[in-house]
Amino acid sequence: MAAAVTRRVVLSLLVPLALGACGTAATPAPTGTQAVAEIQAGSSFNETDVMFLQMLSYHQKQGLEMTSTAATRATSPQLKTLAEAVRATEADELTMIQGWLTQWGKPTTADPAAGLHADHGGLPATGPAEIKALTTVSPSSFDTAFLNLFLAHQHNAIEMAHLETTNGSNKEAKAFANRVRESRQGEVRQMLKLMNG
Repeated sequence: MAAAVTRRVVLSLLVPLALGACGTAATPAPTGTQAVAEIQAGSSFNETDVMFLQMLSYHQKQGLEMTSTAATRATSPQLKTLAEAVRATEADELTMIQGWLTQWGKPTTADPAAGLHADHGGLPATGPAEIKALTTVSPSSFDTAFLNLFLAHQHNAIEMAHLETTNGSNKEAKAFANRVRESRQGEVRQMLKLMNG
């Protein structure tokens, strides 16, 4: 139960990080607030809403794999903190995404046929081989390799969110897409800061 409470993520804190001179720090969620995974989307949706959530589900699973590796292999304490915060956020988001798709009677994963996603920007571009390479790259090269890969990965989430806010119809899905865009932009800024630090 305690683990579930600590993983709660508040809507306004989807990236629970504080930027500052002291580095990156996790920001605790106020008690008594609604967890992301508890948000309900309602029953009205269109094809874009479904595709966005299915593609983001695929994307989040990749992100969880990458951030889990970074949480153990990163040499920078700030990068480890960032990876752990992103992992907690995206795990909660993934639970919510899959819950919405299940409620809508839709598959929780995107069809891997690339042609089906051409109008939606395609499936996330991060390949399994690139993700696996993070487990074997030398310790001295890990932080740079992770940051380069994860920057591109999170840019892809921003693009997917833009498609949803432009063409989606479900109010909660569009609001979620806006939060995804803002949080990933914040992560990108943090990663650029780490790369240039």
